Amino acid sequence: MEPAIAETLFAEDPDLVLVYGDTNTTLAGARAAVEAGIPLAHVEAGLRSGDLTMPEERTRIEVDRIGAILFCPDERSSATLREEGVHGEIHVVGDVMADASRRFAPIARKRYPIAFEPKTYAVATVHREANVFPPRLARIVQGLNQIKMRVAFPAHPRTRYQIRRQQLTLAARVLLLDPLGYLELASLVSQANVVVTDSGGLQKEAYWYGVPCVTLRPSTEWVDTVAVGANVLVDDDPDAVGSATAAASMPKTRPVLYGDGHASERIAKVLLATMRGR
Repeated sequence: MEPAIAETLFAEDPDLVLVYGDTNTTLAGARAAVEAGIPLAHVEAGLRSGDLTMPEERTRIEVDRIGAILFCPDERSSATLREEGVHGEIHVVGDVMADASRRFAPIARKRYPIAFEPKTYAVATVHREANVFPPRLARIVQGLNQIKMRVAFPAHPRTRYQIRRQQLTLAARVLLLDPLGYLELASLVSQANVVVTDSGGLQKEAYWYGVPCVTLRPSTEWVDTVAVGANVLVDDDPDAVGSATAAASMPKTRPVLYGDGHASERIAKVLLATMRGR
């Protein structure tokens, strides 16, 4: 992946490379940019779960250390970067996913009506590599089977394959669905009673939609969703999945987290100012 990105950077010769998040492509793009001597900007900078066993955590740390411009979703992540002594410019801009959620959720609900009564079902997603292999996937499936409401389970192809390969049985209430596009999933999640997921993005999207979340991980980078009581970490404990889902609720007061829906505008202004200054 990195050599292919490096080849493209050599051909295009951009003024700046912008990477997002904490995936393998984020790391490959960041390394390729630095090797090419091109300034690097990182969106979602400063997030930390404290769990170095997660590849995503190691990616966040490395990319933030080599980034020239670091766009943070909140003051907590900005403070983390200052404590770590990074050299890049730090800007608190909010979260671009908040921008997208505010804009597209109403469109999604109108364009993709759901097949369930709103607030009567759970949505489950499981895609992280650590969660789709034995013994964790079997424990997670056991937990999903304990949920007392219908569960819409749009499954990543790898997850679906491993369920079949490991001969795991889903309860009749757990409806295995094909993967969904962004708008389809936004419609489904925003009208759910609860979300059960190992996705970082869905944890915060659920919060913005006003839907409580149960997270199938021992830690999260979106720590404020846990702190305000909207998100519960259950790891792969089957009993905890069932009980946390039954008890899940949103806090009575819901503070604004990760920006006001204008992060992309702030990022654009910084990038334009940077380009004009070169």
